[in-house]
Parts: sequence; C-alpha cells; structure tokens
Amino acid sequence: MTKKAVILLSGGLDSATALAIAKSEGFACYALSFSYGQRHTIELEAARNVAEDAGVEQHKISDIDLRLFGGSALTDQIDVPKSERVEDIGKGIPITYVPARNTIFLSFALAWAEVLGAYDIFIGVNAVDYSGYPDCRPEFIEAYETMANRATAYAIDADERIRIHTPLISLSKADIITRGTALGVDYGLTLSCYDPDPEGRACGHCDSCLLRQRGFEQSGTTDPTRYQENV
Repeated sequence: MTKKAVILLSGGLDSATALAIAKSEGFACYALSFSYGQRHTIELEAARNVAEDAGVEQHKISDIDLRLFGGSALTDQIDVPKSERVEDIGKGIPITYVPARNTIFLSFALAWAEVLGAYDIFIGVNAVDYSGYPDCRPEFIEAYETMANRATAYAIDADERIRIHTPLISLSKADIITRGTALGVDYGLTLSCYDPDPEGRACGHCDSCLLRQRGFEQSGTTDPTRYQENV
C-alpha cells in the first residue's frame, strides 16, 4: 500500500522542491498551506498552482490569523528589509521571522497526518541559506519529532514512528534548485518574495529574493521569476 505524507506547501521554491522529493520517494502527497494573515497572500495562488502541477491527492488551505499577535514584517505594519546584495543581509534573527510559525504549521500538519494515518511529514526548512530563522534548525526539527511521537494517539498505539522529513536542510539554494530541476519542478509557478506587488511580481531586494537570485545564478539555471520593473 502506498504510504501517505503531509507536505507543508507555501508556494515557494523550497516547499515545491520538498513536495517533488516526497513524490519521487513514492509517497501519496497531501499538501497543506496556510492563510495566516501574511501580507503576501498571493503566495497561496502559487501554492495552488504547484499542488495542481504536482498532482497531489488533496490540497487544503487552513485559515489562521497570526496578525492577532504581529511581531513580524510579514504579519504586522513593519517594513520588509531590502538590500542590494546577499552579503548585505543582516545577521541574527530578521524581522521577517514569524513567531512560532513552523511550530504552528507542523502542529496542523501533525493533526491532519494523524487523521490520514500518515507517519511522514515533509517541510522545506533550510539551515544553510535560512536567514537566521530559529525554527529552521535541525535541533528544532529533532525536538518537534520527539514531541510528535509522544503527543499523538496514533504514534503511541502503532509500531511506526512519525518522521519529520527535511530533505533540504543541509543544501544550498543552488543545490535545491539543481535537485528540483532534475525532478521537473516548474519554478515559474513558485513565489518566494516577502513583498510582491499585487500582480505577484517579486521585489528583487528582500532577503528571500536575493537568496533565490543567487541560487539560480550559482546553479546555472535560468531564473523564471517575474520581477517588478524597478529591479
């Protein structure tokens, strides 16, 4: 019987690659995205397009509103930092970090996985080009996996462990793009920008755009991103 996996799908480059990897490993994929009050809701259109292109079993979009707490440039009235080069990106945890976001997202994924009887969850976190996010580190994933196996009825009652898969965690952005391209990912469907315009065109200067640009350059792959005219 084909094993099921829940894939956290933002519509960005990393999550699209994680989905492709899960499919290549033979999993029946169930994609989960979030409308969480982010300023760049157009990413949900990208997530829908990626899910459809990948032929997932189901794609759910959960509504939660992290604007209730704010504290991030993605969910509050705070300017998204812009730079000219990757080298100019600030050190430490950036203001685009959304408090506890991956913990929240993984908890929703875990709940759906328990209902599906899926023991595998994929998340496209990366600890190389991760811009300082604490919830993209291996230590966080290991701790969450331990908790998941102690907190759910289906893990306690079964012989199988819940596994949080992080296939991109030690890859550079260029390596991720190379891997995804080999698996047939259409990166033209994805959106990574923290501050896109209403038409979905990337700003070209936020941390995520700069890391994405460098990844395409270093991988020798054509960048299909639509950028704003001032880039």
